[in-house]
Amino acid sequence: MSPLYGHLRIHQIFGANTDVGKTIITAALVRASTLTNHNAFYLKPVSTGAPQDADDAHIKRYAGPHRHLLNTHCLFQYEDPVSPHLAVRMLSQRSGVESYAPSDETFVNAVAEHIRTCARTKEPGHMYIETAGGVHSPTLSGTTQLESYRALFLPTVLVGDSKLGGISSTISSYESLLLRGYIVDAIILFRDNYYRNYEYLSPYFAERGVHVTSLDPPPAQGNVDKDISTTESYYANLVPRSLDSEIFRAMRHLDERHARRIEELESMPRRTLDTIWWPFVQHGLVQSEKDVTAIDSAWADFFSVYDSSSEQSSHSLLTPRLDSSASWWTQVVGHADPLLALAAANAAGRYGHVMFPQATHLPALKLAERLVNEGPGVGWASRAFFTDNGSTGMEVALKMALRSFSFTEKELTRDDKKNLWIVGLKGSYHGDTIGAMDATEEGVYTCEWHQSKGFWFEPPTVSIKNGEFVVTVPSPISASTPSIQFDDLHSLYDVESRLSSPLADAYRTHVKNTLQALHQKGKRKLAALVLEPIVMGAGGMIFVDPLFQRVLVDVVRDKSLFDKPLPVIFDEVFVGLYRLGVKSFGPILGVHPDIAVYAKTLTGGLLPLSVTLASERVFQAFHSQSKVNALLHGHSYTAHAVGCQVANTALDIVEKLSQQDAWGSARGKWDRGARPESAVVWSFWDPSFVLSVSTLDIVDEAMTLGTVLVIKFKDDGAGYASHTAQGLLRSIDRPVSDDGALSSAPGGAPFGIHYRTLGSVAYFMTSLNTPQRTIEEVENRLWKTLSTTHVN
Repeated sequence: MSPLYGHLRIHQIFGANTDVGKTIITAALVRASTLTNHNAFYLKPVSTGAPQDADDAHIKRYAGPHRHLLNTHCLFQYEDPVSPHLAVRMLSQRSGVESYAPSDETFVNAVAEHIRTCARTKEPGHMYIETAGGVHSPTLSGTTQLESYRALFLPTVLVGDSKLGGISSTISSYESLLLRGYIVDAIILFRDNYYRNYEYLSPYFAERGVHVTSLDPPPAQGNVDKDISTTESYYANLVPRSLDSEIFRAMRHLDERHARRIEELESMPRRTLDTIWWPFVQHGLVQSEKDVTAIDSAWADFFSVYDSSSEQSSHSLLTPRLDSSASWWTQVVGHADPLLALAAANAAGRYGHVMFPQATHLPALKLAERLVNEGPGVGWASRAFFTDNGSTGMEVALKMALRSFSFTEKELTRDDKKNLWIVGLKGSYHGDTIGAMDATEEGVYTCEWHQSKGFWFEPPTVSIKNGEFVVTVPSPISASTPSIQFDDLHSLYDVESRLSSPLADAYRTHVKNTLQALHQKGKRKLAALVLEPIVMGAGGMIFVDPLFQRVLVDVVRDKSLFDKPLPVIFDEVFVGLYRLGVKSFGPILGVHPDIAVYAKTLTGGLLPLSVTLASERVFQAFHSQSKVNALLHGHSYTAHAVGCQVANTALDIVEKLSQQDAWGSARGKWDRGARPESAVVWSFWDPSFVLSVSTLDIVDEAMTLGTVLVIKFKDDGAGYASHTAQGLLRSIDRPVSDDGALSSAPGGAPFGIHYRTLGSVAYFMTSLNTPQRTIEEVENRLWKTLSTTHVN
């Protein structure tokens, strides 16, 4: 992740093109740094061409009178003067021995490790890391430099192009950097008095708050190194001993930007405590600024977090922290994915935001068609309704369901319609808005206006206890059979095979008797069934027996009990679109809903957007010649093109991921011994690890599906208000070095684990492309922490 040191300013030098003078300008910056008595570190990660012509040799030669303060280094050297990815290939061809390009991970780790080595000097210094070619030139693996170096998030100096066409290439390079989140601290280019690009670029970038420096060009020679004396004179004039010139002003600007970034990070916690009101946080329990996580940037599965304890050491002020809640369950392909960023920029540039009622645009249309015809709506849905987030998506779903029910129940009075009830499960949660809250029972999330409008069954739950797969049955359903064991995960989720079991009969009897009793009381009309399939997230990561949910759907559609089947809503905001390893849980339950809601993972974790899918029967309940019968619900940013375009791109990425070896390998660990037709559920987490954790003294139960791992600790305390999980896991928040080995965090630095808890429950969540090595490191940290903790 991003290395940041108080005593060592680091800048990466990108070029707007090849042959724009990156090495000459970097040499001038190095010379200015040494003349001001700073240690200067120059790194050329990749060099191609003859060693005697290498850029680091030029830097050494013209370092000036304080060259003893200079340290230069090259990590990867190839003889052929071509693009790095070709240089690797040509080495293989010339030697006759297969030469493999270092992976992006190896490459980035090598750069980061060298930075850490230089930082250990503890003396004030400046470091310059010079890239090769232009911003999109490939690295050794073939990945473009912008993508490869982004993991390190180094502040950037862009060397502009002073030649014909250089205005365009400089602006294009700047925008490419900006789209990927880079900090561009300065643009430096030569002052060509014929093309005069600097005259145009200086005010252009001034309007955008970017500092531009123009310098006298080098001597007009084919190769400045042929005339060492002339070149030395050029550098002496460009970087005078008086310390007063454009290059020194540029250097001081870079120093100021570095200092300002650190000052911002230092002040953020205090300013946040003074200004921000956080969601789901009791501010009275936030004791100091150290309790505030100041995030400087994010990449893949990690945050770069400010660490105030590093201020007086040679360690980076920023440390990697694994985002183990997937940023509240939203991340799909990791943070700052460049494809998603480009999709957002493209839609913003083409549409901005446009009105949607009785209008359409391609991003929304394609997303709706995809979700209805190919996605979770295939086989049952006919319409897609766009909203802003999961909670508002559920508000719409409830309106759809209640209207659909009212449409079929012609005899309902106005008062009857105002008092319709839903059927759900205890522990459910469908969002923060008032209507969605009313579809849940009274609990910690509800507010003063909350008015429960329904009946909630206590659900049987699924877990792994002491290494066994167990369904725990509440006593109202079966007092004589409190739990049932299963051989494996697959037999538990093989709902069709379980429908003829005695437990299924017990479920049916309980549900029918309960609903009949409610019907006979006659006080309220039951109008819809609302379920979070498989897992109730915010209610405590409760894994519900899928057989019970299937029985619920079957019963509310049973004409012997209901004249008209109740509309069924699947709240798949959390569980849908592969969060738990499958696209939708309708096929596993063996039934389709009438309405379903998707959000969170829909846009890959980049933007808020929700889609509510509905069947044709539900849609027809609103269809008439009167506007007052329409679904009069909407938001200003309904179907915003940026979110829809990003969602389409995210779904493309996920579909490709689902076919890759990493998923197959994870599936294989859970499929052993299972019948092929029943092997539909799986997890990225290792089965041996999960089973072992469930046997620990302090653990009540564990469970996993897809990206999600849940550990419930033994606790006699206060449910959601409990701090048990938070206390037991506090140590994993801090980075731990494992015998000096490089971690899986970008750059290889030790990382902490940022986690969330729900009372006595801790949960951990990966992205859909989290490397297996990262998951294993988390498993090892959890095991070391929990296996050495004992019950008091």
